[in-house]
Amino acid sequence: MKITTWIAAAALLGGMALAGCDKEGPAEAAGEKIDNATEGARDATNNAAEQAGDAAEQAGEKAQDAAEDAADGAGEAADDAAAEAGEAAERAGDAAEKAGDAAHDATH
Repeated sequence: MKITTWIAAAALLGGMALAGCDKEGPAEAAGEKIDNATEGARDATNNAAEQAGDAAEQAGEKAQDAAEDAADGAGEAADDAAAEAGEAAERAGDAAEKAGDAAHDATH
């Protein structure tokens, strides 16, 4: 009967040990809270990084558009300046021709 008592006691202790494993103790609860907090912080960091990347991409696109607009404006200004310089040269040529005619008439 001694062996049966030992077997019954071992089975009882084993059952109690297994039943005790199902309970969550303070360390397990704290560990779960830490895991949840860490997961939340990771998600927030990933979201912030994604938003920062999107904002940087949009800023780059705006800067590129502004540079293209400035280049277009500079090209138009250069075209206008060239046209004005051409007109001024034409007026100077006309004035030089008149001066030449006047000098010719004065000598003859």
